[in-house]
Amino acid sequence: MRKLTKVEIITRPDKLDELKEALNAIGVAGMTVTQVFGCGLTKGHKEIYRGKEFNINLVPKVKLETVICEIPVDLVVETAKRVCQTGEVGDGKIFVYGLENAVRIRTGETGDIAIIDPA
Repeated sequence: MRKLTKVEIITRPDKLDELKEALNAIGVAGMTVTQVFGCGLTKGHKEIYRGKEFNINLVPKVKLETVICEIPVDLVVETAKRVCQTGEVGDGKIFVYGLENAVRIRTGETGDIAIIDPA
């Protein structure tokens, strides 16, 4: 069984389409995308609306998660960095986790076979 790795990319919503295309281009097939809210080191920002100042503590982000075993982890991380990096605060974070196992519910297959496209 090959090593399973989960890569979690949290970034700006406007980068999602470009990120999906870039990951598909390097062979990442399956992914889960969630709309999330969060803040990093800056703890949000201030905005003025109709003359009133508001603290925006949680900003909208997207979280893209994928599990890989065939594609090098460094390639996935470098691709995400290249696409998502603007140089501005709020570009996001990438987290990499080692996974113990995966199970395809439909067939009961486990390990790397569970995440590989059967076609």
